[in-house]
Amino acid sequence: MNVSHDPDWWRGAVIYQVYLRSFQDSDGNGIGDLEGLRRRLPHIADLGADAVWITPFFRSPMKDFGYDVSGYGDVDPMFGTMADFDAVVADAHRLGLRIVIDLVLSHTSDAHPWFVESRGARESPRADWYVWAEAKPDGTAPNNWLSIFGGPAWEWDTTRLQYYLHNFLAAQPDLNFHNPEVQDALLAVAEAWLKRGVDGFRLDTVNFYFHDAALTDNPPLPPEQRNANTAPMENPYNFQDHLHDKTQPENLAFLRRLRALCDRHGDRALLGEVGESQRGREVMAAYTAGGDKLHMCYDFDFLAPDPPTPARAREVIEGVEAVSETSWPCWAFSNHDTVRHVTRWGAEAPGRAAVLAALLLSLRGSVCLYQGEELALPEARIAFEDIRDPYGLRLWPKFRGRDGARTPMPWETDAPNAGFSEAAPWLPAPEAHRPLAVDRQEGDPASPLHAYRRLLAFRRAHPALIRGTLEMAEAGPDLLAFARRDPATGDAVFCAFNLTDASHAGPAPWAAETLEIPGPAPLFGGRVIDGSLRLGPWDAWFGMSPATGDPA
Repeated sequence: MNVSHDPDWWRGAVIYQVYLRSFQDSDGNGIGDLEGLRRRLPHIADLGADAVWITPFFRSPMKDFGYDVSGYGDVDPMFGTMADFDAVVADAHRLGLRIVIDLVLSHTSDAHPWFVESRGARESPRADWYVWAEAKPDGTAPNNWLSIFGGPAWEWDTTRLQYYLHNFLAAQPDLNFHNPEVQDALLAVAEAWLKRGVDGFRLDTVNFYFHDAALTDNPPLPPEQRNANTAPMENPYNFQDHLHDKTQPENLAFLRRLRALCDRHGDRALLGEVGESQRGREVMAAYTAGGDKLHMCYDFDFLAPDPPTPARAREVIEGVEAVSETSWPCWAFSNHDTVRHVTRWGAEAPGRAAVLAALLLSLRGSVCLYQGEELALPEARIAFEDIRDPYGLRLWPKFRGRDGARTPMPWETDAPNAGFSEAAPWLPAPEAHRPLAVDRQEGDPASPLHAYRRLLAFRRAHPALIRGTLEMAEAGPDLLAFARRDPATGDAVFCAFNLTDASHAGPAPWAAETLEIPGPAPLFGGRVIDGSLRLGPWDAWFGMSPATGDPA
């Protein structure tokens, strides 16, 4: 099966995120690589995903593990060669999988030749390619902007005798998007990878591209408005309302240029990560509306610590629906930057991961699944001496960093390092993950792996779940219920989720018959009996109206 021509392939797609360093090591150095990914592509295809998002594999000093790029056109030798990448693309396409690569445009490594030249002299050809500013008369930083990694967002440079902006590590200087040459250079980077055969880009920190050229101070954010969506509460980054250091209106014009470039190459898609705690939904809608910017975006609503209680989930879904009539969201419960959701939401008990997967795969939009999510992996607890994440080292001990979500993928229960590598891996392979390894779950029809496969197949079998509209239903405070309707046929799939520890029984919102998830045994216990919708604790129900599939 090869990928087919479909300019809308991304709409409703399930995108499987591979954190490359931790997926599969093929050469025995303890670090995952492209050849390891190629060997494991059948696992992703068998799961039922539509695309693979690969985290950065470009040349890098690895101070932020690849998100500090020193060479956009090169594969870092740690991960293999360009021939290895081409083999990944070719094999993926043969398996019906598209390849989306992580493109980090807002900043580079301080080892990138562009920055080396820029810092070398104020008169160099690339002197204005990064955000440089004079010190205040008293020598302090140009303004009060803060770094997501903690502390000021400005670093003093003793060569230029100026400060440069870094929204992340000091080793990750921000590019100056107000300079048209910078935009042109980055579009050339994107075009080179499009010509190489990639099917799209996941755009890291897509709302960080532009800054306020006047360097206006950010205002304080009242304590009651702070949240941990973008940064942990221990981080002073949450003390500001980030009106001026990101999410500037000039970004829309650049996104239009990037979209036009992708459209010229056909069947390509842009997925943006929006890091915005106060206005994330509005930014997501603005960046995807109109069909001339990004194809889809995700913000941090369901990547936040707050569990998706029925009321919380309803508020998020209705909030996104209210601002995105012409835009397209992308949903994720876990990724490489957050605590794995089964731990974050206290859903490690048997069966709960399947209910959450059913919810995620029923929402209107596209979906990102993070490697190991299909195994219901919990967050790993990393000892301080094993921590590699600079974010965790900076904010320890209140914030333990992101390494607990980045540990090696467990493939074989009894193999060294759970089958990830024959060598000591860059992060420990948790013993607690061994019983959840792929080979163990393959043999258990009741495992999370089989539940995810069944749910992805169920989604594919019902177009309403892929591209349909969403209509919320009134089902009481302890139940989340909505209908997904296929606009082409009018057919609807009805979805109800009990995300509580108590059973639910109440009037069914629809006159519908239970729609079972195909498989050897019922996946969920929800039923409609004499007009009453009944679900056990942490349970789900799907339905369709008799005969036509239309609501009664």
